[in-house]
Amino acid sequence: MAKKIINLLILLPLGIILIIFCVANRQSVTLAFNPFRPEDQVLSLSAPFFVFLFIALIIGMFAGSAVTWLNQGKHRKRARSEAKEAVRWQGEADRHKARSEEIAGQLPSR
Repeated sequence: MAKKIINLLILLPLGIILIIFCVANRQSVTLAFNPFRPEDQVLSLSAPFFVFLFIALIIGMFAGSAVTWLNQGKHRKRARSEAKEAVRWQGEADRHKARSEEIAGQLPSR
């Protein structure tokens, strides 16, 4: 419940600010990819300004996620190897337990 309230307190004002920002930046701008002839229509794109900002935000989020995922690869590899080792040690402990129960069953009872 507290998480929902916190999300509401953060996401609602952020959404309102984002909507106001989009409405305020509706004018069309041209993004030119040709630095030598910016007026060239083949390598340019016209759209509202907020569209370019959203695209930049999305690309930045994907790039940041990819870099984070790649940097954490060593930790995921270590976790996999330690999980395999834990399973191996658990199997060995089970074998020792079964062997000890077998030996205990063979001892004469008093």
